[in-house]
Amino acid sequence: MRSKTKINYKKELESASKTMIMIHDPQLLIKMIVRMIVNKVHVKHAGMITYDAQKDAYVLNISRGETGVRVPPGFTRFNRESPVIKIFVHEDYKALLFNKNAIIAEDVTRMIWQETVLSGRDHVPANGRQELLEKVGEQMQALNSVACVPAYYQDHLLAVLLLGPKERDKRFEQEELDFFAALASDAAMAIRNAQLFAGMKRESSRNRELFIQTTAVLGSTIEAKDKYTHGHTARVTNYALAIARQMAASGSANFTESFFENLYISGMLHDIGKIGVPEAILNKKEKLTKEEFEIMKRHTILGEEILKPLSVFKDCIDGVKFHHERYDGQGYPAGLKGEAIPITAAIIAVADTFDAMTTDRPYRKAYRKDEAIAEIRINAGVQFHPKPVQALVELYEAGKI
Repeated sequence: MRSKTKINYKKELESASKTMIMIHDPQLLIKMIVRMIVNKVHVKHAGMITYDAQKDAYVLNISRGETGVRVPPGFTRFNRESPVIKIFVHEDYKALLFNKNAIIAEDVTRMIWQETVLSGRDHVPANGRQELLEKVGEQMQALNSVACVPAYYQDHLLAVLLLGPKERDKRFEQEELDFFAALASDAAMAIRNAQLFAGMKRESSRNRELFIQTTAVLGSTIEAKDKYTHGHTARVTNYALAIARQMAASGSANFTESFFENLYISGMLHDIGKIGVPEAILNKKEKLTKEEFEIMKRHTILGEEILKPLSVFKDCIDGVKFHHERYDGQGYPAGLKGEAIPITAAIIAVADTFDAMTTDRPYRKAYRKDEAIAEIRINAGVQFHPKPVQALVELYEAGKI
């Protein structure tokens, strides 16, 4: 017997969003989303149709729930003209949706009846809407789904959540549908990011073995030398990607797919120059002297020198070299100011500082996240580029970090 405790959808969305940011395996991410829906919302089964770029088709990726009611993964493929896909990708048909961003089986039946009435009037042509709705209803029945929720990434339909009946066959409440819509929006960004990582792995395995080997060797060298770098690099990279995705989602920036790949590499290697800094300075528990700090500052230039001979890193060097520049021009190594600072470096600077502040150090305890956010916010336009700071604040306020 399941608990009847009312679900806190805001809390569940925040929890799911935090988890999604950290998952870079598309299949694992999709499984997590579907499992959470089945367990938390108490539907008899749920599934997800995802876009496969290689096949240029939508495929039923995963299904979870009660045996006998769920639809087997790979059950079918859907092209852009398939009814359930067509109603979400064609602007002419989006207006048919009774509920914003969702198809509800009961509403489809009602819409078919309305279209039947309208098409019977000489002055109102059907325009194929009734036929489409009938096919949507048939397809949803075949998929044993009572609701379909789309997940868009930059206006591209990336996935569709398939929701089976709720336990006791109750109708979905609006609060639940709003939760699914918000979850789908966050899931779309997370899935796209996971697909990007998966694509990088495929590309690397085919054509960039040297890149993988070099990155792995360099990364392990940093961690072996600087004990405080362990875990820091991955966290900074994840924060940087989350900030960049939020900037794109809010419209404050427009990034290409290659930008995210280069940001990932820059994040992973932003401290690579510490290989050339003495361990006594890297692991010193007391405050660095002026001379020691000057040596530490050289890690940005050393990072550039290490990566520059390797052409595969040419688009990633800016983030490594300039992530300690300040918006007011008082940073290092070049004293760049304002918009002259490459945006990759500006994003990593915010991510790097946030992680450093919220992590225990030999000379101080970690700040609480709200304290770190407040301090970074005060320094927007002074130490940090305002746009990445705003994105970080939005992520924190949404409970995603």
